[in-house]
Amino acid sequence: MNADLMNANLMNIDSMNIDSKNKPDLDSLKKIECFINLFYQRVLEDELLAPIFLEVAKIDLQVHIPIICAYWEKLLLGGKRYKRHTMNIHRAVAAKTLLEPKHFQRWLMLFLETLEQNYQGEHAEKAKKIAHHIAQNMERALVAA
Repeated sequence: MNADLMNANLMNIDSMNIDSKNKPDLDSLKKIECFINLFYQRVLEDELLAPIFLEVAKIDLQVHIPIICAYWEKLLLGGKRYKRHTMNIHRAVAAKTLLEPKHFQRWLMLFLETLEQNYQGEHAEKAKKIAHHIAQNMERALVAA
């Protein structure tokens, strides 16, 4: 994990002044970036998920985070930058390690907790619904039968 990148991203998050009474919506790329950084901080500290991201997929945060931000920008705001095939990328990970329902359940739990603790509004609600669908679809497609 690139600590300098994560620290820089967390400083950007602090500058948004997220408070529990007046939480922002995910209605801009900057807010999506802050959310994704908060979420990945939790994922990369999680004992179940971190090894998959860091040791199996071997993500490079400087490359991965902007891609994921573009993905969520596309899903929530109609952005046009994301052009990859999400399922094929995850099939490559599943070919390297056994993925189980608990992995997708944990991913969804961390996603929803991060979202609910820090964001609210129309786009945040849309993100919750999309995350449920993503977790279900990924689990159905990638967990060995």
